[in-house]
Amino acid sequence: MSKKLLILIWIGFGGFSLQAQTVNKPKVVIGIVIDQMRADYLNVFNKHYGNKGFNLLKNKGAWFTNCYINYLPAYTGPGHACIYTGSVPSIHGIVGNNWYDKKNASNMYCVADAKENAIGGSEIAGHISPRNLKVTTIADELRLSTNHRSRTFAISLKDRGAVLPGGHTSNASYWMDDEKGYFMTSTFYMNQLPEWVNRFNNKGLARKYLNLGWNTLSDKSKYLYAQQDENDFEGKFGDQARTSSPYNFKSMGNKYIKKTPYGNSILFDFAKQAILNEKIGQQNETDFLALSFSATDYIGHVFGPNSLEVEDTYARFDKDLASFIDFLNAQYGKDNYLLFLTADHGAANNPNYLKSKKIPAGYFFDQKEQLALNEHLEKKFGKKDLCVRLMNCQVYLNHALIDNKKQGDEIIEEIVSYYNAHDLIQMAFKSNRVNDVVMPSFLMQYYSNSYFIKRSGDVTLLFSPSVLDAYSYTGTSHGAWSAYDTHIPLLFYGRGVFSGMKSKKVFMTDIAPTIANMLGITPPNGSIGNVIIK
Repeated sequence: MSKKLLILIWIGFGGFSLQAQTVNKPKVVIGIVIDQMRADYLNVFNKHYGNKGFNLLKNKGAWFTNCYINYLPAYTGPGHACIYTGSVPSIHGIVGNNWYDKKNASNMYCVADAKENAIGGSEIAGHISPRNLKVTTIADELRLSTNHRSRTFAISLKDRGAVLPGGHTSNASYWMDDEKGYFMTSTFYMNQLPEWVNRFNNKGLARKYLNLGWNTLSDKSKYLYAQQDENDFEGKFGDQARTSSPYNFKSMGNKYIKKTPYGNSILFDFAKQAILNEKIGQQNETDFLALSFSATDYIGHVFGPNSLEVEDTYARFDKDLASFIDFLNAQYGKDNYLLFLTADHGAANNPNYLKSKKIPAGYFFDQKEQLALNEHLEKKFGKKDLCVRLMNCQVYLNHALIDNKKQGDEIIEEIVSYYNAHDLIQMAFKSNRVNDVVMPSFLMQYYSNSYFIKRSGDVTLLFSPSVLDAYSYTGTSHGAWSAYDTHIPLLFYGRGVFSGMKSKKVFMTDIAPTIANMLGITPPNGSIGNVIIK
């Protein structure tokens, strides 16, 4: 064989190899996070779902049925940060929705930034930015990979649900102002709202939706929880006297839309307008649209997972999701976008509801327990208010009152002993010494993943199963290590996704590196996750 022919064959194979390695990128990546959606909702409420929403993603996409959170506590801020960074609180720094700022001796909100001001909303809602996030997101990396020709937009009813996914380079992150029910942003992103956002706000959709009231989408007899609609385990909407539907919102302010299923609907409406007006996915590079649906969380907190209201909310969400997927297909074609759907955390069953079913459960109220702890410590050490905060299942000490390291160690040992004798606590331990504690290895890893020295507390509390870190006897909350809080849905759909149900155990932190791999870009700079779609 001639040398010239060998060279031509080598070039041919080289060209084929390079062509095979070329990533055929989607026009847009769409991330959907459903706040407080438990994994089992995909099955438990399935009879309400049609064929074009959740079931389309389950049947035609990659459905990971065994996806878990791998850090604690399971809250909204850390959840969104972990999804989009592929990282954990010990690296990205978002240890809770709030934490105690030891340097300034005050609470710190996860996306608070006094340097920034409101654009298009009330001033108090505008001191917001992503600067507390210590790493990049998948959206940041996409923009970096294209020299910022790719664009990122992030939208939520909650500011943290938009700010953390959008990352540091978001072209725009929008959230809803609590006063008027308008979408707004901060000076971190822009100096004035685009005209299309003003037009959307001026439509007054929040008021129009609220005037519809809320009755079940289908006849009540078709609902799993219809027979227990009126009960003592659920909270009440606003000033309404009942815990059962139907509901009338005409006397409620526009901000109340966040706590109704229409909060999801208006977010889908806004997302569609963003796609059209910003021409998302219509450039030469892949764009990113991050959507976080918060109404499910607000409703879940009031009513709990064993409620007709939560059941109907997901029936309605499925209908809205189907409409949105139809919209995406019309805009891009069904093979030209990549979509993933997941949740930031789950939700606990109401403890009194569980007790009524003879299942052990309990309530842990932080403020009450902090008072009791401080009384105990004062008797022991003669100093008031040694515990400055009890939050995020952690005890923060007032180190200004502690004389020396030896005394600090003694106080910590006393707190650990005190809570190890507590009926509602499985165990307590010094936060930075988790490796000294005997516990299941996966829990040890969860707590190691969660410790950020500048923002975490001194002592960590591991609650017994079905003990709620609560603020009310009705409804629910979340944060625990148990599956009801850490088992979340995960579905991928669209370009590059092979359909099928996958039961292998995966984690929230696997989402961002998987998207990065599918786009052929570098994972976020704090990512610890694995690629789960090859």
